[in-house]
Amino acid sequence: MERHELDALLTPDALRLLASMDEPHSPDEVVSRVANLRKQGHSLDTVSAVMGQIALRKKAREKFGDFADRMLFSPEALEVASRLEVSSHHAGRFLQAGVTSVTDAGCGLGGDSLAFAGAGLTVRALERDEVTATLAAYNLQPFDTVTVEHGDAESADLSHTEGLWFDPARREGSSRFHNPQDWSPSLDWVFQQATTCPTGIKLAPGMDRDLIPEGCEAQWVSWKGSVVEVVLWFGALARKAITRSALVLRDGGGAEITGPKDSPDAPVGDLQQYLSEPDGAVIRARLIGDLARAHGSHMIDPTIAYMTSPEPIDSPLVQCFRVRESVPYSTKNVQALIRGADLGTLEIKKRGIDVDPAVLRTTLPLEGAGTATLILTRVAGEKTAILADRVG
Repeated sequence: MERHELDALLTPDALRLLASMDEPHSPDEVVSRVANLRKQGHSLDTVSAVMGQIALRKKAREKFGDFADRMLFSPEALEVASRLEVSSHHAGRFLQAGVTSVTDAGCGLGGDSLAFAGAGLTVRALERDEVTATLAAYNLQPFDTVTVEHGDAESADLSHTEGLWFDPARREGSSRFHNPQDWSPSLDWVFQQATTCPTGIKLAPGMDRDLIPEGCEAQWVSWKGSVVEVVLWFGALARKAITRSALVLRDGGGAEITGPKDSPDAPVGDLQQYLSEPDGAVIRARLIGDLARAHGSHMIDPTIAYMTSPEPIDSPLVQCFRVRESVPYSTKNVQALIRGADLGTLEIKKRGIDVDPAVLRTTLPLEGAGTATLILTRVAGEKTAILADRVG
């Protein structure tokens, strides 16, 4: 968002319009509403700003729920903002460690600061981008325990706080910075600050694991099956004897597996009646072996993150499938497998096989009424097609 767009949005006229308008239900309604607002004498800048926010609020409800209807957004900042359920977990870690004040250094739109303040923490929110800092100030104004500052974390005095929270900026506009020293603030500088007080650092889940320093807990977090972040916890925020953890969050709760280190692989054995796919957070945390052993499972291949067992696994940490039949993988074999199953709806998953599911689907006889999942993978090194049903 450019400064002139923000200025147009923060006028009394624009904010009144925004507060009074509901969400349009179709593109035609958007066009009609723009035309009506222009006929009423509202400037093009005002109309553009208001309609833009209405569209962003619709997208933001996925992350912020009802709070989105009282917030302002930019497209760029909304894309990287933490969802409220995940931010609430961040706040809980600070509370559990006995931290009562936190500096959110790189607060973006204020999503994490909102959760911190809602949990009763005193918050100092820093944001180096002036437009984004202004949006954060608007979003956080209901909380009298939050101060928002336009400033750079590396230039700020961070000594007067009990805890630190960093979400280093890893892009500038459409450009993504791959070198951690180009992030803002730089990763080495952030690690240095983490030695001074309890600190949490939010990073991309696919970060180079070689960058993770000793003495912290690395926690991969997924939301509804999608891995959204890895957080490095330092000092009192890191739990004793835990360096790796995977937290799986879903509506109504979640589950976690922890370990003192990357877990050794579980043994490889024959495909059994049930196949389980660990959540991506478990895979990223390299805790698959511990998870398999905890449920009496083994792996189907030393290089594939699928576990198999004689009984179903009932855990949010995995997606479990009941195996109907398996055949050596070939297009002909898969076609015969599907033809004999009377299927009309087929989910196709692949892991460890170079095949385009969309292309394969066009060759399959899906003319029946049933539903199933086709899993294309390797079993003991051999390419295999597994027809299965989701459990739970």
